[in-house]
Amino acid sequence: MATVATNKNTKTAKKSTISKETHLQWYTLMYRIRKFEERALMMYGQQKIRGFCHVYIGQEAVAAGIESAITKDDSIVTAYRQHGIALGRGITPKGAMAELYGKETGVNKGKGGSMHFFSKKDNYFGGNGIVGAQIPIGAGIAFSEKYRETKNLCVTMFGDGAARQGALHEAFNMSMSWKLPVLYICENNGYAMGTSVSRTTNVLDIYKLGLGYEMPSEAVDGMDPEAVHNAISKAAEHIRAGKGPYFLEIKTYRYKGHSVSDPAKYRTKDEVKEYKDRDPINVLEAKMIKEKIATEDAIKKIKADIKAEIDEAVEFAENSSYPDASELYTDNYQQDDYPFLT
Repeated sequence: MATVATNKNTKTAKKSTISKETHLQWYTLMYRIRKFEERALMMYGQQKIRGFCHVYIGQEAVAAGIESAITKDDSIVTAYRQHGIALGRGITPKGAMAELYGKETGVNKGKGGSMHFFSKKDNYFGGNGIVGAQIPIGAGIAFSEKYRETKNLCVTMFGDGAARQGALHEAFNMSMSWKLPVLYICENNGYAMGTSVSRTTNVLDIYKLGLGYEMPSEAVDGMDPEAVHNAISKAAEHIRAGKGPYFLEIKTYRYKGHSVSDPAKYRTKDEVKEYKDRDPINVLEAKMIKEKIATEDAIKKIKADIKAEIDEAVEFAENSSYPDASELYTDNYQQDDYPFLT
């Protein structure tokens, strides 16, 4: 059984210093992600979307807290449950939905599908389907930033299952030795596919893996965008000061199964309910109304605007064309381009 993240077990700021604008940005992004993912599931059920599909429902506060705490010049690389992170980076719902449909207007011309969004202009390096493979990629991106003497960092994200990969330890060791500007984030949603963390390791607090490398490491309540924002802001300040990497275990939860083919029967109804009672969107909405950050009418408008936005994204995907057959031969490495490979 997954352990519910609480403020008692995680580090958060005692008093909010977050602006009204940031609260509205969090709410808008989280609601956009939720409605995009719900519609993606619906269209998958109608067989408009095929192949693999892993939705981000329940984990939206992580994406929101990350985006408010870093800059657009920073990079992000993550795993296959990545639609929400991509939308946070700036990939449009139209480009994302068309990619799920396999259409030529998709963010990657319909060639990447659900697991492989990519956008160089948004400093978004995926969406990677191989478990844990993005961890050394993130270290490499951070190495390039250090080599070019920028102040940018690379947010390198992975799940609790990928934390078992040997590449993580190699990347951690190299990053600390070279003081690379990389923020490692483990999105611990409690399950690697259908296997709970407690069945795969004796180290239930995954952040402790960083301590063996003397890497600053903490646990964070991933159901609260403010807690995520504060933790990442602190880590980013450390990294930009040239002190090397930081590791955050962000404890979150996915409401749906591992993928569309997973009925998630390995979880109890009480466990799922316990998390849904702390739904990050509902909690933030109630807070904004109570503290007069936004009126009920303003929130209704945000919801209506996003519904229209997602409707337009589906219509765009429906009306877009599939890639021409000639696209099989573009955007690939070709031997003629790299004679040294012969």
